[in-house]
Amino acid sequence: MKNKYRKVVAVFLLGAMIIFVSRSALFASYVVEGESMEPTLDDGNLLMVNKFVYDLTEVDRFDVIVFRANEKEDYVKRVIGIPGDTIQYQNDKLYINGDYVEEGFLQDYAQATLSNKPQTEDFTLKEITGEAKVPDGKLFVMGDNRGESLDSRSFGFISQTQLVGKVDVKYWPLSQASLSLGG
Repeated sequence: MKNKYRKVVAVFLLGAMIIFVSRSALFASYVVEGESMEPTLDDGNLLMVNKFVYDLTEVDRFDVIVFRANEKEDYVKRVIGIPGDTIQYQNDKLYINGDYVEEGFLQDYAQATLSNKPQTEDFTLKEITGEAKVPDGKLFVMGDNRGESLDSRSFGFISQTQLVGKVDVKYWPLSQASLSLGG
């Protein structure tokens, strides 16, 4: 009987160790710092980041991602442009490859600010980066709080090799928990 319990305990501990190791290899928890993604993400929100999804699928426009900004910092931003895209903002509207693309995730912010000034100042990708199109292996990212975001308008494209993963879940505070942050 004693030997049976040892086997059960050993199997349980092995299973727990496998779950712990695979969870940290597949998912990461992040804390939002700053206001650049408001109102989608607030300072102090806790996020679950899927670290393996981009091994299986391509990055989609409007995915909320975490990427390595430098050796000490990771940023959370929204993908606006993927390889091959041309990007232009005119009169607070996004045009990708010449077509108007609605950014539904900005509606709450527009209503909250009630200001006459545009959320996103006019620009073209060429003016910002010197490139007409998003290059292969690169992404153009922006924060949802356009006036308060350090993003590709400042530092240029990010490399897809900088990706940590896709934000799948906002889980804290519980009153703001969400499974979908897409556009």
